[in-house]
Amino acid sequence: MKKRLFLLVFVFAFAKAYTQETYDVKAHYTKQEVDIKMRDGITLHTTIYSPKDTSKKYPMVMQRTPYSSRPYGEDQFRSKIGPNKYMMEEGYIIVYQDVRGRWLSEGKYDNMRAYIPNKKDGEVDEASDTYDTIDWLVNNVANNNGNVGTWGISYPGFYATYSLLSEHPALKASSPQACIGDFFFDDFHHNGAYLLSYWRATALFGYQKEAPTTEAWYAFPKIDSDDQFDFFLKTGPLSNLDAYYDETNEFWTQLKEHPNYDEFWKSRGIIQHLEDIKPAVMTVGGLFDAEDLYGPWETYKNIEKRSNNYNTVVFGPWSHGDWARTKKRQAVGNVYFGDDISDYFQKELETKFFNHFLKGMGGNETSLPEAHIFDTGTKEWKSFDVWPPKTMMDATFYLDANNRLSGSSSTRNGAETFVSDPANPVPYAEGKKMVFTPRKYMSDDQRFAAKRDDVLVYETPVLDDEVTLAGEIMAKLEVATTGTSADWIVKIIDVYPDDVPNTEETEEGMQMAGYHQMVRSEVMRGRFRRSMERPEAFVPGKKEEVFIKLQDVLHTFKKGHKIQIQVQSTWFPLIDLNPQTYVDNIFEAKKSDFTKETHTVFHNSKIVFNILR
Repeated sequence: MKKRLFLLVFVFAFAKAYTQETYDVKAHYTKQEVDIKMRDGITLHTTIYSPKDTSKKYPMVMQRTPYSSRPYGEDQFRSKIGPNKYMMEEGYIIVYQDVRGRWLSEGKYDNMRAYIPNKKDGEVDEASDTYDTIDWLVNNVANNNGNVGTWGISYPGFYATYSLLSEHPALKASSPQACIGDFFFDDFHHNGAYLLSYWRATALFGYQKEAPTTEAWYAFPKIDSDDQFDFFLKTGPLSNLDAYYDETNEFWTQLKEHPNYDEFWKSRGIIQHLEDIKPAVMTVGGLFDAEDLYGPWETYKNIEKRSNNYNTVVFGPWSHGDWARTKKRQAVGNVYFGDDISDYFQKELETKFFNHFLKGMGGNETSLPEAHIFDTGTKEWKSFDVWPPKTMMDATFYLDANNRLSGSSSTRNGAETFVSDPANPVPYAEGKKMVFTPRKYMSDDQRFAAKRDDVLVYETPVLDDEVTLAGEIMAKLEVATTGTSADWIVKIIDVYPDDVPNTEETEEGMQMAGYHQMVRSEVMRGRFRRSMERPEAFVPGKKEEVFIKLQDVLHTFKKGHKIQIQVQSTWFPLIDLNPQTYVDNIFEAKKSDFTKETHTVFHNSKIVFNILR
């Protein structure tokens, strides 16, 4: 059978992507469903796929999920199991589990359940549930070799990170992918700004079910428009959204009651607990992941800083979860990056990682790099012994007069102003028809924004040589406002020359010649400029510092391109509208609180890059 599969792969490799439908999971695996009892008596529904070939022992890889381990029923099979097709076909015992309070598992669901470091009798968290599950599996599943790995993307990625805190000796390897790290910086918030584009997902996480079920107990709110820009603008203040969620939606209530980075949010962060980690870790993320960019970088960096385990990181030119797909041409929006990039990751990185630590393959060395990052400008993989790379130098660029982005500011006392009007906000993409949980805007053309009066633009001359940015970017703005509250958004943009051709991904009516590709962007809710825990108003007219950390990049601005910075104050409806009049809780702001204000950006504002030498 292995020879036949090898020949099939060889035959189709150059003509067509090898599709999942060619492999029959049911023909090669048996399926078992069990309810595993946790230490407090609650049972968690668990699905186990075991290879039918019982002539040898296999490691187990497990995904814990709030999104269902369906299909339910021991005669019902997924068309694909495991992290990727290579691991599935090689043979692993593959486990899925509904986490506490979801689907067929008992108990109460707690969104981003807080970790309890020193548990007392009767206390449970996702770490103890993981420990109890692994302990049952290694002692009850036939033909397992005693080694367990965990993996997951997005929320399951959070549970993969959480498994590292279980401290079960059988857990040898984990791959958190697009993993949530902290809900005040991932998914539903960015630096305290509420991600309005994720509002509908509140239904998914906010309602409790009454008993184990195979049917959804929640429903997404029905809105009278498929255009989120118009819907949210007409709806007005966030408090008007109470018409769609009442107090039975626990997560909506929590969002409203905890507008600041208080103990409620802090306790749900997993990043601060990542120390003295023992299992091997491969953290994976997408450089254009609109949902979870903070979590993967911070997961890797914190483990690297505070543990002495095997720890590696992979970031590719992907949006959320692209690396688990089988699409041949990899693109994000209009920007094409190359062929078979996800297949390369699955075969050469992910499979080798788990095979080494769970099957003992590859000898003493994994042959994997410490950091394997895709350069989204040159469109090629780069490997590093350490991340951020050691061979870097700081480069400071000032937001100078005459729209210049320059190495030294000639007019330190000068400034630009713009009027920010909540009734006419800057959209996050061209055209006002906006979608739920948008993704492609992360690489979208920004020419439309550069034309607006409420977006400031600064750019370099045409580059004579390549400039490669590596690591995080820090925007250090000097600003003022006529109001008492404001948001600040900074975008890093690669301006293409006029001879760049279109590709098959280029949207109708779009030209890649002169394209303004967004490379990185971030928002800072101005009230949190000094402290996420203790917000404070602006004093009208007073010059203030606002620092914004933009997540890591590896991007080469090629010769003939330009580096551009855009600064704005609205980004709608990606984030909610700031009233621009300070109120204690924006979720309680009234229509009268929303005012048009004039914002100032001073020329001694600067962007600090790390440039690869």
